[in-house]
Amino acid sequence: MTKFIVVAFLLLHTSASSSSSSSSSPRAAGMLKQLFQYIDDHQNQFVQRLREWVTVQSNSGDHTKWGEVERILNMTAVRIQEMGGTVDFADIGTQQLPSGETVPLPPVILAEFERDPKKATLCIYGHVDVQPAKMADGWTTDPFNLTEIKGNLYGRGATDNKGPVLAWLHAVESYQATEKEIPVNIKLIIEGLEEVGSYGLLELTRKRNDSFFADVDFIVISDNVWATRNPALTYGTRGSSYFFVEVDGPKLDFHSGVYGGSIQEPMSDLIALLGSLLDHTGKILVPGVTDDVAPLTEDERKLYDNISFDLEEMKSVAGVKHFLQDTKEEVLMARWRNPSLSIHGIQGAFSEPGTKTVIPKQVTGKFSIRQVPNMDPPDVERKVKEHLLQVFSTLKSPNRLRVTATVGAKPWVANLKDPQYVAGQRAVREVFGVEPELIREGSTIPIAQNFQEETGKSVMMLPIGGHDDGEHSQNEKISRIPYVSPLNSFKKNLHSR
Repeated sequence: MTKFIVVAFLLLHTSASSSSSSSSSPRAAGMLKQLFQYIDDHQNQFVQRLREWVTVQSNSGDHTKWGEVERILNMTAVRIQEMGGTVDFADIGTQQLPSGETVPLPPVILAEFERDPKKATLCIYGHVDVQPAKMADGWTTDPFNLTEIKGNLYGRGATDNKGPVLAWLHAVESYQATEKEIPVNIKLIIEGLEEVGSYGLLELTRKRNDSFFADVDFIVISDNVWATRNPALTYGTRGSSYFFVEVDGPKLDFHSGVYGGSIQEPMSDLIALLGSLLDHTGKILVPGVTDDVAPLTEDERKLYDNISFDLEEMKSVAGVKHFLQDTKEEVLMARWRNPSLSIHGIQGAFSEPGTKTVIPKQVTGKFSIRQVPNMDPPDVERKVKEHLLQVFSTLKSPNRLRVTATVGAKPWVANLKDPQYVAGQRAVREVFGVEPELIREGSTIPIAQNFQEETGKSVMMLPIGGHDDGEHSQNEKISRIPYVSPLNSFKKNLHSR
């Protein structure tokens, strides 16, 4: 991954200068040879550093773990400072918990290395918080103890997003250690709350737009993965809204042998509510939610033709017999450019091994809707609440219903005619010898749209993770030495010119 980032610096320099010659000169070839040798010689050191970071259980979804989030932010800051960078811990305020307690939010790192006014400035965004993980979820290895198996490094945060953040830092280190000039100025913005919607980051972006972001020429985000084994540029992400559906019934949990059949059970109400959200084909049943989805244009449809997505391979990777759609194009559109609704769990229900004949007094269903242009999170929230209230009224239940929503992140789509993307496509062709796959990302990276709207800067998503890395899933991984073949081809290309 670090070799890819080293090449990415040249790619981004090419994008900034609109020149296709800088990365193919004999001088560049010699420089890359030394850089790659340094990376090869320090692979074990880089892996050890990732192991130390993965050990930190920086689950931002649990506020009791925010101390761990701050710990990994401090480790990140120390590493940047050791490399000669300056670090500002930007305060992003507080949050009130459901209990009423007000707690400070983990800060955001704003960092930069020595600046040359003659160079373009690249701002790298990343995050060091992670999704929750435990062995009981089905992990083969301890999710917070980085474990190497056949060249793959397994651990929570390995690919999302501690590994990529470290890759950028290791690339800077490689330039510094070999006394090579980095082609661009480097700034970094590293947060610890991405997995819960990047609380406070939008306000911070607005506040620092005329200072930290003033001299930034372009922003790069490496918080996603390739869609296939081929290099890609990402031009869009889906948004997301997360919902809690709470049904509150009797004042105590009851014995089903005593009260079963005589009361309206909260769990039965909740199952009816969740079952009203979508059908067996994945179609969202909430009236009006998909009305504003941007229509598919012919130019957009053609982008899917050149993506080497193997349905059979992906079935094997996912462990499913079939997808809900029949063709490559339909599957990719379902994952990237169409909205989806997923039910995630039920809080308050008995879920331990064994039996327990209890009627829970209160249960909370959790689901989310991935949104696409031109859907608007507040409008989606309103329609979902109206739908659930209407369905609940038909149950004639004496129980109490409460629907709340959080996150509400907008989708993001870049303009592929933007000079950065045009130059980026040219650079990928030069580096890898193939056409880049122009892909979208089905997950949500809230800051992409916010950066684009608030700063007016060009935003590019440059994925460096593998298509089978399993971000957010069990056995998340990143490969120790990904992209070896294309990089060797790149080096061979450079030497032959």
